Formats: sequence, C-alpha cells, structure tokens
Amino acid sequence: MAPGRLLQMVPDRMLWFETALLPAGWARDVRLTIENGLIARVETGVQSAPDDERHAVAIAGLANLHSHGFQRGMAGLAETRGPEGDNFWTWREVMYRFLDRLGPDDVEAITAQAYVEMLETGFTRVGEFHYLHHDPSGRPYTNPAELAGRVAAAAQATGIGLTLLPVFYAHGNFGGAAPTPGQRRFLNSVDGFARLFEASARAIANLEDANLGVAPHSLRAVAAEELYNIVALASDKPIHMHAAEQAKEVDDCIAWSGLRPVEWLLAKAGIDKRWCLVHATHMTHSETKRLAASGAVAGLCPVTEANLGDGIFPSTDYLAEGGAFGVGTDSNVLIGAADELRGLEYAQRLSVRARNVLARERGQSTGRTLVEGALEGGTQAMGMSVSGLREGASADLNSLDLADARLAGRRDDAVLDSWIFAGGGIDCVWRRGRKVVAGGRHHNREMIRERYSRVIEGLIA
Repeated sequence: MAPGRLLQMVPDRMLWFETALLPAGWARDVRLTIENGLIARVETGVQSAPDDERHAVAIAGLANLHSHGFQRGMAGLAETRGPEGDNFWTWREVMYRFLDRLGPDDVEAITAQAYVEMLETGFTRVGEFHYLHHDPSGRPYTNPAELAGRVAAAAQATGIGLTLLPVFYAHGNFGGAAPTPGQRRFLNSVDGFARLFEASARAIANLEDANLGVAPHSLRAVAAEELYNIVALASDKPIHMHAAEQAKEVDDCIAWSGLRPVEWLLAKAGIDKRWCLVHATHMTHSETKRLAASGAVAGLCPVTEANLGDGIFPSTDYLAEGGAFGVGTDSNVLIGAADELRGLEYAQRLSVRARNVLARERGQSTGRTLVEGALEGGTQAMGMSVSGLREGASADLNSLDLADARLAGRRDDAVLDSWIFAGGGIDCVWRRGRKVVAGGRHHNREMIRERYSRVIEGLIA
C-alpha cells in the first residue's frame, strides 16, 4: 500500500457531540459529517442518529508549530548541575553530545514517540524544525533528505499532520563565524540546502496534506546574503526562524550589526505573514509593536523556554497590539498542548503578579483566549489555509473526557479553563477524519513505545 493511501481509505463517518467549540462559539447537539478527511457539513441543534459516533465535547486539534523531534530522547538528561552556572549554552553542549550518537533508525523511533505523545495531548499537526541532516561525521547521506524521510516516516506511522521545515545552518555565530564541531551534522551551503529542500519535498510527497517550508536557523547561523537566498527559495511557503531567544544572542547581534535580532529582521528581511519568529523572547516595546503589526506569528514554547532559562516573552503587550501567536514543544522535554498554554499564561502571572492576564476583556475566559489564539496563529504558521471545526477544514479534532473528575460539572469555557489549568484528559483524537487516539491512547502506542525504549536503552547504556 502506498503511504499516502492510508488515510484516504477511512470511510466517511458522522460524529455527534453534546457541545462543540465552533468558530462562532459554543454550540449544542453538533453533528460533523466527515468526507475524504474533511469536515463536509456542520449541523447544530440536531439529535444524534443511530449510526452517529457520540461524544461529549469537541474542540479543534491544535498545531505544534515548533518541534525538534529527536530531542525527546534526551528529555530529563540535562538536569544535573555542572561545575559552572548552567544555561542554554551548556544545555546545548549536552544536546550536541546526544545527537552525535543518533543514526537514521534512532531518529525515526524517537520522533515517532514524540508524535504519539503530541497526538495524545491534543496536537494534530506538527511543524518539525528539522536541522539534523548529515551522518555523525558530518558527511551528507547519499540521499540528502535521509533524515527528513525518517521524520516523514514517523508522521506516517502516527498519523500526525506534518509541516516539514528543513533548516539552513552555516555558521557558529554572527558575522559568519566558523561553526563548532558539535554543529557538523547541521551544515549546508546555499546550493546544498537547495538540493536538500528538493529532496525534502520528495520525502513528504506521499503524506496526505503534508507541506513544506524553510527554516533559516537564526541570525547566529545564517549570514545576511544567505538569508535572502533561502527566503527566495521559500516563495509563498512558511518561513520559520529562531530570534532573540537568549540575552547573549541579543548582545552579540548588537555587537555585530548595531541592531537587535528582531529589529534587524524587521528592518532587513521583509517580515510578513509567511514568517514565524520562534521565541522572540527579548524585545523592546518598539520591536513588540512592530512584530505584531507585521502579520508574522510569534512561535512561543513556554515549557522549553522555562526549562532552558530563556526568559519571558512580552505576551501582554504583544497581544494588546493584536499580535498573532502559536505554541510549540521545541525541545520536547515535556509534551502537551495544555502544558504550553498554561505555561504561557503562568509566565505572565509571575512577571506582573496578577491573574488572568491574557484574557483581554472582563468576563472573558483565559483558556478560550489561549485555545483560539493558538489555533489561529498555528494554522497560519503551518501554512494551512483553513482549520477549526468548520466546513472545508481537515477533520482534525479532539474530544475532552467529561468522565474525568477534574472536568466534572464543567460546561463550555469552564471545560477549557479546567483542562488547561486543573488537568483533565483528551479522550479521542481524529486526524484527517481517522481516529488515532481512543480512550487517551494512540492506536500504535505500544509498538512505537517498545521500539523507542530499545533505541534509548542502546543510546544511553
């Protein structure tokens, strides 16, 4: 069977929910008609039919807009204090040592495990910021997209939607500094990246509704002329880039150019709606306003940003200016849609010592604000034209488990608030109309977990 045939063979189905969060708000007695993986019809106020599959609460699946799948394998292995102050840069050395051991089978097994966990916690599409390209010695594989193909295989095995973002990486720091030995598996010339980009398109060709973007890694790793060439290669596709994650990065950028990273990109890179600036943690008020006005998406990864000690994104000011945002799991140290949304709000609460900071109006649910904002921004950043529980959208949705005591007695926005802030589970997940999670468990969970466990035991023995 060709890989792309898997989801197309799913028969049409009818899903009925007591309540569902539609683009216009909560609705009762909702029937979704699924045809060819899409939502063909949305009906409200209708009784369930004998052949309907019945559930309690439906919300749209969310996009995980920033993931390094292979890093799931090192989760928890960098939490021992070193001889000097630990920070992002010391964590990065641990990560380099871990990836030095990874072969193609290892990358596929670890990434598949990460994708299972994403689906089980409410993510139905992932933006894979994929920078591991070469073999452990730094030599290109015969197929330049060998490891991109392993990411695609992990997406196929799990059923998650994939936006593949091959990364261009050429330098060790601003101004074209030489790369370090730990970066040898990432490196490409512009011409080499063009070949990788073409091969990556072939790698995802058999995945239903997968798409491709580009990811110039950062201004640390990409010179200005190279950035312009990579952006030109993207055309109308998504462009994702790390920016201003660390205070040292900002200082180094100023020393190189006289400008801060986001300031430089806004002035010189033509930032628009194609772009997702990942982290953008350290911005001035002016940068925050200008980034919001650009139409780009801020790709926020609160769990990883906290784990690495990055800092706190200025969400309050950014959202007040109408900025678009989405969330991602980045290092995959912990995977969960609710965890990222909760972390986004909690960081603001700790920063300004207040509650319900990101809800914009009196009486507005913080959970709903976060879910709807992440859905809209994630859709844009993934290069998808439509999402949510509406006709014509991919049938990517979650049902929440009201049998969970933590959600007992909740309705509408209170369900979202409790799911995010009090806990509570995802019951079922449909991706492109196919149920991939039931009772909170992915249908391939055990097989994928067993393979993952064997790989990890071999890597860290």
